[in-house]
Amino acid sequence: MHIDQFKENLLNGVTLVDFNADWCAPCKAQEPIIKNLIKQYENRASIIEINIDENRTLATQYMVQSIPTLIIFKEGKEIKRFIGLQSETIIAKSLDEAI
Repeated sequence: MHIDQFKENLLNGVTLVDFNADWCAPCKAQEPIIKNLIKQYENRASIIEINIDENRTLATQYMVQSIPTLIIFKEGKEIKRFIGLQSETIIAKSLDEAI
């Protein structure tokens, strides 16, 4: 994803960004949870997956030091950050609070 397009997506509404990598076991465990959330929040929030190996600039810019890192943005501002594998319940609760 191009950096400008990514930043533009963050400006509107609520966005969950999942910073991950193909080689990361906890990221692989997080993947089905993210896929379910994409379906659940289809018209209420954007969910973007960012591979840190392919997008090192974004990972550095958002100070991602461990993966998976999940960041919730509202109108372009970071409002919540999770590091490590998270349950669907915890993420959904945070998304609901943000919306």
